[in-house]
Amino acid sequence: MSRSLIPTPGQTVGPFFGYALPFAKGGELVPPGSPNSVQLHGTVYDGNGTPIPDALIEIWQADENGNVVSETGSLVRDGYTFTGWGRIPAGNTGKYVFTTVNPGATEPGKAPFFAVAIFARGLMNRLFTRVYLPEDSEALEKDALLSSLEPARRKTLIAERLADGSLHWDIRLQGEDETVFLDFNSEA
Repeated sequence: MSRSLIPTPGQTVGPFFGYALPFAKGGELVPPGSPNSVQLHGTVYDGNGTPIPDALIEIWQADENGNVVSETGSLVRDGYTFTGWGRIPAGNTGKYVFTTVNPGATEPGKAPFFAVAIFARGLMNRLFTRVYLPEDSEALEKDALLSSLEPARRKTLIAERLADGSLHWDIRLQGEDETVFLDFNSEA
């Protein structure tokens, strides 16, 4: 007799991120004040525009020269090894800050970006997206992902460079100006 199995329903992922997932200096891909360091910062908002105080944000990126880093030791920050990965919780006001470097283009003419994952209460699965540097408008125009989006949606993936050199990028999980999120297929 053949029986079919019924999948277990999904569960939301949180809010328990403060236990075991954050680690010391998780947002410091380079030490603050390092030459060429930059801050990537913003706020995580829910569908009502309310900051989410217990989201967890991860970034992956190339180094300044566009090299995808393969160094080990991401969980132990030694102050000089750039691993290209960071993880931090949003603060009580939904704000997050990474200290890193501007990622370089991985190929000539390609738009540099940070790969981002967001975990938050109420989500069945983490969300994946990108945040692009705003300066190279030609590369941004040619980017396959960005060019596939309407201009109003495209802007949700481009950071704003502030006068102090930092990058401001808010994450909106739903509602007006919702951030574009990507499908992730681990079998591909």
